Amino acid sequence: MSTEEHRRLRELLGSYALGQLEAVQAAGLHAHLDGCADCRAELAAIAPLAAPLKLVNPDRLEQTPVAPPDWLEESILAAIKAEPRRIRPKGRWLLAAAAALVIGGAGTGLGYALAPDPPKIPLEPVQVTALAAGVQSTADVVPHTWGMEIKLVGTGYEAGKKYHVVVLDTAGRMAPAGEFIGTGAKRMSCNLNSSVLRSDAKAFEVIDEADHVVLRGLV
Repeated sequence: MSTEEHRRLRELLGSYALGQLEAVQAAGLHAHLDGCADCRAELAAIAPLAAPLKLVNPDRLEQTPVAPPDWLEESILAAIKAEPRRIRPKGRWLLAAAAALVIGGAGTGLGYALAPDPPKIPLEPVQVTALAAGVQSTADVVPHTWGMEIKLVGTGYEAGKKYHVVVLDTAGRMAPAGEFIGTGAKRMSCNLNSSVLRSDAKAFEVIDEADHVVLRGLV
């Protein structure tokens, strides 16, 4: 595939996440995602934005929004700063843009109008099994309307090496959940997002650059 064709398909990821592609375009992009780990990771990074963006009311774009609560800006920016390695540059730009949209209002009132109080995160601890020497981890999952979030903490992931995470659903299908860089003996903490709903998820796997499963979690 040419660089130009890859760029064209990559630019469709936002529309794909929002379910706005025509059937032919969606099928072509879906086939591309099967063979492109980079695009799968980027889709996993922007997927959480799809659900709240669908709630935007075009008729309210000209209205002046109510000021957001004081805690919102700090909460969003802290979440972005906490994930410098997992999210690709374009994905980070999208999250930053979404933060600006919510914090500044941009005429939409998106986000804070729907959640006037600080959200209580329903963490659910899950059983994990290390399959590689030296790896030690714990994990919690958070159910969302758009899918499932995995909060992974651990040590022993080879420093500087890239790991990707996939979620297996009850039908045996596999969906990307993002990537992270190992930090060796230093404690690593990252948030990973999958479009698989919590009720449909069966397990998740952490896979190294040699495609070896180094950790498996039962959800």
